[in-house]
Amino acid sequence: MGVRAALDPQALKSALVTTQSPWQIVDVHESLDSTNLEALRGPRPWRVVVAGHQSAGRGRMLRRWEAPPGASIAVSCVVPASVERAADLGWLPLLAGMAMRQALADVADIDARLKWPNDVLAKERAGDPLAPWLKISGILCEMVPVAGLVVMGAGVNIDQNPPELPVETATSLALCGVGDVRREDVVVRYLGALADLHKAWAGGGAGLDALRAAYRLSCLTIGLDVDVHRPDGLVTHGTATGVDDDGRLVVAGPGSRTVHAAGDVTHVRRSHRAVR
Repeated sequence: MGVRAALDPQALKSALVTTQSPWQIVDVHESLDSTNLEALRGPRPWRVVVAGHQSAGRGRMLRRWEAPPGASIAVSCVVPASVERAADLGWLPLLAGMAMRQALADVADIDARLKWPNDVLAKERAGDPLAPWLKISGILCEMVPVAGLVVMGAGVNIDQNPPELPVETATSLALCGVGDVRREDVVVRYLGALADLHKAWAGGGAGLDALRAAYRLSCLTIGLDVDVHRPDGLVTHGTATGVDDDGRLVVAGPGSRTVHAAGDVTHVRRSHRAVR
C-alpha cells in the first residue's frame, strides 16, 4: 500500500460551515486519540471533530476501533438532544446509521444495509445473493444529558486491504471495488444527510414516522435469527421481528417476546455461522 493522502482541513471546513448548514465548528486532525473523546472534552452544539487516524478509537461494548493511519475516516459530531424529546431519543443513534448508508450510496454507489442499531454492512461482491454482508462502518453515540446533547461518532473503512482489517467480518470501500474515494467527500455527505435527518427527527410527527419507516426498510436484521448480547452480559436468542416506535429491537423467542434498547446483535445463519 502506497502513501495515503492527508486530510484537507480547509476543504472540509469550507464545505461544512455554510449558511445552509447547521455545522458551526469543524476541528480536523490527522491523528487523535479518539474523535468522540475530543468532542466530549468540549461538547458544543453542531461541533464536528474529524481524524484520519485514532490511537484509541472506541466502538460499542468497549471494543477498540483500529485502522492504519490514513486508511479510514473517523468523525464525531455534537447535536442537540432535547430532554423534552426523551421518548424519541432512542432514534438518534439509528439516524446516524441511516445517514452513513446514504453517504456511501451517494459517494461510492454502495448499496449498504443496516444491522441494528446502526452498523453499516456492505457486500464485496455486489449482486451475489450468497456473498456475506460485512461491516464497513460502525457508530458509537454518547449522551451529554446535562447539556441536552449527544455525541455521534462514526468510523468508515476506506481503503484497507484484508490484513489491515480488525476482523474477518469487516470490509472497506476498496475491497468492495470502489477506488479513488476522497475521505473528505464521505464526511461531507454523511454530515449533510445527518443534518437533514436530525431536522426531520426534531420536527416529530409525520417526519419522524417517515424516518421510522425508512429505517425499517433498510434494516437487514429484521426477519433474521439473532443473538442479542445485552449490556448485563446475558444473551437473548430469537428472531428479530421488528423495530418498535422507540427504536428498540423486538425479538421473538420460544414463548416469549422481548424488546432491546441496547445490545450487540449477531446475525445467526442457519449454517451456524454468525455475522457480528
